Amino acid sequence: MERTGPIVRLSRLLAACSAGLLAAGALVATAPAAGAADVDLVRNGGFEAGLDGWNCANSSGAAVTAPKRTGASALKATPAGSDHAKCSQTITVKPNSSYTLSAWVQGSYVYLGASGTGTTDVSTWTQSPGAWKQLTTTFRTGPSTTSVSVYTHGWYGTPAYYADDLSLVGPGGEPVVIPAVPAGLRATALTSSSSVALSWNAVSGASGYNVYRGGTKVTTATGPSATVTGLTPSTAYSFQVTATNAAGESAKSAAVTATTTEGGGGGDTGLPARALVGYLHSSFANGSGYTRMADVPDSWDVINLAFGEPTSVTSGDIRFSLCPVAECPNVESEAEFKAAIKAKQAAGKKVLISIGGQNGQVQLASTAARDAFVTSVSKIIDTYGLDGLDIDFEGHSLSLNTGDTDFRHPTSPVIVNLISAVKSLKAKYGSDFVLTMAPETFFVQLGYQFYGSGPWGGQDPRAGAYLPVIHALRDDLTLLHVQDYNSGPIMGLDNQYHTMGGADFHIAMTDMLLAGFPVAGDTTKVFPGLRPDQVAIGLPASTQAGNGHTTPAEVDKALNCLIKKTDCGSYQTRGTWSGLRGLMTWSINWDRFNNWEFSRNFDAYFGN
Repeated sequence: MERTGPIVRLSRLLAACSAGLLAAGALVATAPAAGAADVDLVRNGGFEAGLDGWNCANSSGAAVTAPKRTGASALKATPAGSDHAKCSQTITVKPNSSYTLSAWVQGSYVYLGASGTGTTDVSTWTQSPGAWKQLTTTFRTGPSTTSVSVYTHGWYGTPAYYADDLSLVGPGGEPVVIPAVPAGLRATALTSSSSVALSWNAVSGASGYNVYRGGTKVTTATGPSATVTGLTPSTAYSFQVTATNAAGESAKSAAVTATTTEGGGGGDTGLPARALVGYLHSSFANGSGYTRMADVPDSWDVINLAFGEPTSVTSGDIRFSLCPVAECPNVESEAEFKAAIKAKQAAGKKVLISIGGQNGQVQLASTAARDAFVTSVSKIIDTYGLDGLDIDFEGHSLSLNTGDTDFRHPTSPVIVNLISAVKSLKAKYGSDFVLTMAPETFFVQLGYQFYGSGPWGGQDPRAGAYLPVIHALRDDLTLLHVQDYNSGPIMGLDNQYHTMGGADFHIAMTDMLLAGFPVAGDTTKVFPGLRPDQVAIGLPASTQAGNGHTTPAEVDKALNCLIKKTDCGSYQTRGTWSGLRGLMTWSINWDRFNNWEFSRNFDAYFGN
């Protein structure tokens, strides 16, 4: 959340990736002669059958008749925005075998590579704007590798590139066979009144999974987890899962039974089924003016006090005080503030301390900082009689060390110590403790494409850095409300980029949180979806509050799509998220400045 202007980081990440990858461009290798048993394994390598056999991201590719090197056509693929026009094909290969990959290309920057080799993935590139040039590279498969992905792509901001006569020469692999039956099906975390989260063991050779409820297919997944929604409270359901690939579908797994909880929402924290969350500028003033706690309308179910901030970035010592009179002439006294908090709580509202914000960088890089965080935050909670904690770490508070590549097992001290500190606070205050988080899209949904510094280095190490925190604390988490504003374009589960400001952005970003997604495209590392009652949509309350303001009409469209699966436009959600908790906004003060437009629309939509 911001006191001043927005921060948009996606362009910086892509620039860093570009520099790192261009610097790492491989030299063209000399290809060894093919063995007698070797064959060309690429399907439609000359693109004579259009794009048959090829998958071009974001519809960036097409078969064209000119320029071409041989035959009747060639591939033309056009980078656009943050997309480098990757076209790929998955090919069956043999383990422990050598392969030669080659293609003729033309364009400003053109890459040729293979991934999933089981040894060292390879790529080579050339700058050949005016003539056809052959790229060639070689690789050896690992002991258990049965398929690889071969690809071409261009580069960001460059014109279209062309490719023709692409081949992969080596021993052919065994025919694709139907995958094995998935094992280990289980219900994970807690079930809500309308959904059940499931996971199972990954199956070798599977490209996807089908989930069945009572024998009827209800959803699909690309990785070994899924959330089934649209269920009835206090009801037992039987689930099974199958594995699929190009050869077909396995038999159904052993069944597992899961029972949804009672309806009504809220759980132990006492939140209503539909909650409105807002930040109250309590420690500072800005153009929106100061709003007293007693003057916050009853519409607001969760009030986050902005902000608790550290004495230094790495101290972990968090302090909070009311806005100085010189800055906020109408500020209430400490006694009045505490009394107003008690009155809100008596009316069923929750009041939390929010730690961080744009200016409050917090890096718990040591155990001493972790312990100071627990002690100082506890003091604030006890002093003001608060209900819990909101984590609004921004800027450089969270980042992943080089080599920290698995969100399920983080090793970076700032991540590990934050998780430990929050667990300590939860243990101290018990089941009534309200825990919320307000990360930016850069730290969450961007993890679908990029995680940490990346396999080659050079990426922004903050990309996706909230994911291990959310995952480790998902059983303790009351609400996640990602800031769907001050954001660059983010790729959704449809592999299209979505831009803030309209219903489409909120639909795509929220669907990712609820359906789950493979982190950095790795289907062996899938971030499981959260329960719908754990998720609210974060929006700015007015055009002055932050970039990406969304009109009430567009907010209603987003809610219709996510909750009712109507008004979805071009993006189709992976489920019907009827239990979605509600909305968050920056901020209560800016909503007041804007004549309460945001909260009034929330009340009107949900009939409050």
